[in-house]
Amino acid sequence: MLQKFNERNRDLIVNINGRLVHRDQAGISPFDSAVQGGDAVWEGLRVYEGRIFKLMEHLDRLRGSALALAFAEIPSHEQIIEQIRRTLAANQMRDGVHIRLTLTRGVKLTSGMDPRLNVFGPTLIVLAEHKPPVYDKSGITLVTASVRRFSADCLDPKIHHNNLIQSILAKIEANVAGADDALMLDTRGFVAETNATHVFIVDRGRVLTPRVVACPEGITRATVIELCQQHGIPCEERDLSLAEIYRADEMFCTGTMGELAPVTKVDGRVIGRMAVQTGDGTNAGNGGAGPMTRRLSELFTQRTKTEGYPILADEAAASGSGVSR
Repeated sequence: MLQKFNERNRDLIVNINGRLVHRDQAGISPFDSAVQGGDAVWEGLRVYEGRIFKLMEHLDRLRGSALALAFAEIPSHEQIIEQIRRTLAANQMRDGVHIRLTLTRGVKLTSGMDPRLNVFGPTLIVLAEHKPPVYDKSGITLVTASVRRFSADCLDPKIHHNNLIQSILAKIEANVAGADDALMLDTRGFVAETNATHVFIVDRGRVLTPRVVACPEGITRATVIELCQQHGIPCEERDLSLAEIYRADEMFCTGTMGELAPVTKVDGRVIGRMAVQTGDGTNAGNGGAGPMTRRLSELFTQRTKTEGYPILADEAAASGSGVSR
């Protein structure tokens, strides 16, 4: 599963601290905290027909992460929304768009990790791309990584920070193994999430997902739990072992970039009770999304079609003026 370049993104306009520039001219200072030490927080947003799904929840999480990292300055929701709106207008975007929102501590007086060196800041980056959900809806494969997710006593996962080296190392292992993504465990050996998404399994009609002990408070994850509660689907948050993953009826992952996507194989084992034993000792099955995964995916799509913050409500006033090339 390797994302491919979308020709529609060749002339993207990127927003850096309110300055709209062509992607080839975009840049931040080498003294910026994101460059110096990954000292930044981020969110992924998705635009559906001029609306951003769960925008306020994402902005609340961004602000909460920045507060936890003791950022001296944090833009208001209104300020960030205005820059998102300007970026979408400059690119004439309204649907099938993924936004990477990054807030760094800002620019340092000189290189070094001490936040007291930050005298210019923060830096707000709005990157909007034409990007449909990235995961194959027919199913993806996972391999368990050797890299573990931190718990709160190491680095609190409730801080949605830019230090993604754990995820990158796990993704490298998945690439080498020929899998789409990596399944990551916590320091106790229980399932945390993948290198990029939260995970759910279905066991005899019950939807189960790991507790947020070693994974962030996912917004798509929370939406799936809400859908279960609203539609009378048994759902439980608890520790999950690898054995429970292997024997699950269904498995799927969730995230803003990929929405809901079925997982068909983990560590070479086909997921689902329809898997059968072959003569060579391996498992084989039909693959694809199971009935619960399909149902929740449909319910999620219904939500995204009707809910969301109207980011382009005043399209008549939108323009691409002020763009630097």
